[in-house]
Parts: sequence; structure tokens; C-alpha cells
Amino acid sequence: MKDIDWNNYSLETQAIRVGHRRTHEDEHSIPIFATSSYVFKSAEEAALRFSGQKPGNIYSRFNNPTVTAFQDRLALMEKGERCLAFSSGMAAIMAVGMGLLKAGDHVVCSRGVFGNTVLMFQNYFGKFGVETDFVDLIDTAAWEAAIKPNTRFLFLETPSNPLTEIADISVLADIAHKHGCLLIVDNCFCTPVLQKPLELGADIVVHSATKYIDGQGRCVGGAVVANEEIIEKHIYPYLRTGGSTMSPFNAWVFLSGLETLAVRMKAHCENAFELALWLEQQPGVAKVHYPGLPSHAQHELAKRQQNYFGGIVSFELTGGKEHAWKLIDATEMLSITANLGDVKTTITHPATTTHGRLTPEVRAAAGIKDGLVRVSVGLENIDDIKKDISRGL
Repeated sequence: MKDIDWNNYSLETQAIRVGHRRTHEDEHSIPIFATSSYVFKSAEEAALRFSGQKPGNIYSRFNNPTVTAFQDRLALMEKGERCLAFSSGMAAIMAVGMGLLKAGDHVVCSRGVFGNTVLMFQNYFGKFGVETDFVDLIDTAAWEAAIKPNTRFLFLETPSNPLTEIADISVLADIAHKHGCLLIVDNCFCTPVLQKPLELGADIVVHSATKYIDGQGRCVGGAVVANEEIIEKHIYPYLRTGGSTMSPFNAWVFLSGLETLAVRMKAHCENAFELALWLEQQPGVAKVHYPGLPSHAQHELAKRQQNYFGGIVSFELTGGKEHAWKLIDATEMLSITANLGDVKTTITHPATTTHGRLTPEVRAAAGIKDGLVRVSVGLENIDDIKKDISRGL
């Protein structure tokens, strides 16, 4: 196969071509390497590979050709040096924490993150002596004020889940680096098609590949993208030992997902924008949260920082939880599920699902009200999506 510098090609081309190392069979589609182990030509070669003196596959807990292809492709799309794949998005976040943190360290995290991310920092890293302070995502002064001498990193999602608030990644990167901290950005909502945090100053990007990267709700997986030093020194040793491994089959599915990611994200954004505009005009809707709307507090920042505005729309109903549940139950075609990033439109009530394990006080601090409904806008006809939601309105 020709030696190609894929940095000279666009993201859409990279998403289709990068990472495939054609075998002697000359296959056109990337194969699934369904093997747990690999054979060495000699005892000496085995020793050299295990010691790291000779490159090559050792064991599929930490290296597999199909998984490597996915890692190489996503790394280049994110403009990162290296990517490691994991069994889920939460496993990827766990790997970052386990690789970078020790007892006595401190983390600053935004309140507007996935509920399980909050619980991981509070309940699990907290058990081992890691302290976490949670701050308002868009309050840059609060971020800086929360940093302590033992702060290891700042962690955030932008846009936030489920209110779609936007953090200024460049500003937070400057604050983090001024204090000797790393900035970690969960880029699940945007993917590299809409936003590249590493180019904006972030040090690490994490993904739930389960969402838009797959795009059809088939598999669970995650990824971490960073420079070679961070991956090799901190994240890879944890993967090799901890074993939160992405399966070759899932990697193969995600590779297919990446091939259509750019086209799908644009279509998701177009449908979401039209739905948000329509929702703003509906009686009973108190507020619509979508970065593409001029009414969104960070609309101008989203225009600068992102290529498009995303596929997630949240809205608040005047009647609280009762009206939110009635609206959700009245839908006929939409999928009532907490997953997102699917070609099928999904609808959920965050206060009792994705953020239901948080205390009422924590939810209130994060702005997640009982009347809030989140829609991950799919690729069905937009008029059909509106019609289904209107049944409950």
C-alpha cells in the first residue's frame, strides 16, 4: 500500500481512508481480527516484543489491528498524536483518572457533565483520596478560583449535557496551563466534525464512541486522544494492566461509523436547528436550549468555536415533571431512551434518567429542572419529528 501523508487530506477523507493496513488478501474493507493472541517467530522475538524493544502485536487486551485502525483514524481526525480505545466512554474517563491521579490530588469539574461522570469523581475517585470541586461551566472566574496547588486537571463537556451550555475552551486552557494543570474535554456531543478541542488548547479529548461515532446505537465504546507522552506514560499502562479493552468487532463498527460521521453530523445539525426554532414558537414551552439559537447565551461563542451547532435540543415545559412525562409518553415514533447520537430521534427526561442518581440539590445546581426534556434529533424527516412532539404539546 502506498505511503500516504494523510495530514494533507480533509477530515471527510481521513474518516474513510486512514488506518487500513491492507493484508496479503488485498481486501478493500477493513477486516475484523478476531484473535486474542499472536504468534511469534521465535522466543527471542517474543521477548523483544514484551520488553517493547520490537514493535508488534502481543495480546488483544492492549493491541489489536482492528482496534489500532480505529485509534489511528480518530487520532488524526482530532488532530492528536495518539488515541487509545476503551470498552465504553466511562471506561475512557476512568482510564484518564487512574492514569493521572493519585491520593491527595484535586480535580475541578464542571457541573454540566453526564451524571455518571459526577458520580465517578465523587463516589469512586473520592474513595481513594481524590477531591473534586464542581463549578459552573461558563463561569471562568469560578474555574480559576477553584484551582488549588494540588489540582491535576480541569474536566468538562462542551456543549454540556443536557443544557447545551458552551465553555470557552481556549480561555480555560490558558487558565489550566497557567496553574500547571491539564485541560480535559469530553467531545462526545460535537465529535471532531464540529469541534477540535486540541487545536483550541486542550490537552486530552475523551469520547463515548457509543454516541455519534457509531451513530446507529449498535455498540458501546470510548476513546482517549492526547499527545504521545500523555498516552504512553499515563494512559497506556493502565489499559495494558486494567483491561478495559474495546473489542475488535466494536472497533470495526466504529470504523464504519466514522466513514459517514461528517455527513450525518451536518444532517443532525440541520434537523436540530429547525426543531429548536419550531419549539420556541410552541405554547407551553418556557425555554429552548440550543446553541444555534440567537437566544442562547453562548450563541456567538458557539459560532466561533464550532463548525455547526450540534444535534441535541433541550427544552423546558411550564408544567414541570407531569407535563414532561405526558409529552414523552404521547410520542408515537420517537424512541424513549437515554442514549443519544443515533440516526433515530430519542427523547428522555434527564432529571429521572441520565441525572436521576444525583441528589435534587446537585441537579438544581446544574440547572436540570423537572420540566426539562432532552431530544437527540435524528435523521428522520423533520416534519415527522415535529408532528410526533406536537402530540404531547
